[in-house]
Amino acid sequence: MYEAVRVDPDLEADGGSVAEAVSRIVETAARYGFEGVVVRNHDDSRLEFDAQDLADEHGIDVVDGIEIRADDPHQASGSVGNYRPQYTILAIHGGTNALNRFAVETDKVDVLAHPMDGSGDVNHVLAKAAAANGVRLEFSFAEILRTTGGRRVRAIQSLRKLREIVDYYDAPYVVSGDPEGPLEVRAPRELCALGVELGFDREWIVDGLAEWGRLAARNRRTQSDSFIEPGVERGRYETKRGGSRGSIRREGE
Repeated sequence: MYEAVRVDPDLEADGGSVAEAVSRIVETAARYGFEGVVVRNHDDSRLEFDAQDLADEHGIDVVDGIEIRADDPHQASGSVGNYRPQYTILAIHGGTNALNRFAVETDKVDVLAHPMDGSGDVNHVLAKAAAANGVRLEFSFAEILRTTGGRRVRAIQSLRKLREIVDYYDAPYVVSGDPEGPLEVRAPRELCALGVELGFDREWIVDGLAEWGRLAARNRRTQSDSFIEPGVERGRYETKRGGSRGSIRREGE
């Protein structure tokens, strides 16, 4: 299971570096039992860190991601073009019907984050587009974990509505606790327990947390030099003299 986090540079404790701030949240996630962490800061607060160094240090996968915030689909489209080659996982911060629709209709987008925020909504048209284009709809538990009163009630209602649509149209999805610092990280068992309280199945929550890792693995493969097209990758074979030459390998060969 993976958690998708943001690291606020303004929250760096004791004057530490950005790398130290990221390391603290990764260390916490590892201690709580996550297999990996997706660091997906917004594009206006991008961070520089070495994901492989952090993975080696803490013993879990660290995925470089980005969450694009835009005023309209035109701006979002430009940002997707700029950032898609640079990051393993790319998300669009939704919350308006226009941005939600743009995200689910764009196959270069991995995740539509916060689709029910603000004036945003998800209907059958958007769910079908998400399924067709492989865009995951995010179930963020942030407001349920960290707000109270009417705002929390509305968040619960929104997630339940989204769950019904996602299940009916078999749309892909991810789940997150959406923490912005080490103190906001919750263990997988806590997120599962919360999901059960909301009426979701434990296995459904586990699958949504694991989907971040499956996305990362898929994108790393398709972004690698060996990938040509789905089912076709560039392989290697040995020559009689012991040298190596390029070859094409199809799935099943």
